[in-house]
Amino acid sequence: MATAVKFEQLVEDMAHQVHKFDTHQLTIALTTNANVPSASADAVLGDITEIAYTNLSTRDVTTTSSGQASGTYTLVLTTLVLTASGAVATFRHVVLYNNSPTSPADPLITMWDYGSDVTLVDAETFTINFGASTISLV
Repeated sequence: MATAVKFEQLVEDMAHQVHKFDTHQLTIALTTNANVPSASADAVLGDITEIAYTNLSTRDVTTTSSGQASGTYTLVLTTLVLTASGAVATFRHVVLYNNSPTSPADPLITMWDYGSDVTLVDAETFTINFGASTISLV
């Protein structure tokens, strides 16, 4: 899997109590654009260009656990398998965002660049194995 790169806005959003990872619904967005996690212009879902999700299974992610130890916050997410029920638009990047807050709406958390375009046809799957995605607030 590609390496996770957190959006810098995440740190401020956590300080302002935007995220409640133990209860909020996390979702993935798919895009072909190379978003810039360090740019303040990429802070919420509306700042990125998503692909059309026609013919694609649910993008909601299940949180297994979340908490901190020794100043490092760890968010453990269940592997997500996307299944195509027809042709799916090409994508390259997977973006994790928080689908629950309304202010700001849909804040971005982290992004993975898969290094090349991904295309799914009918009945194909794409597995996103988050492993233990660690978010360090140091």
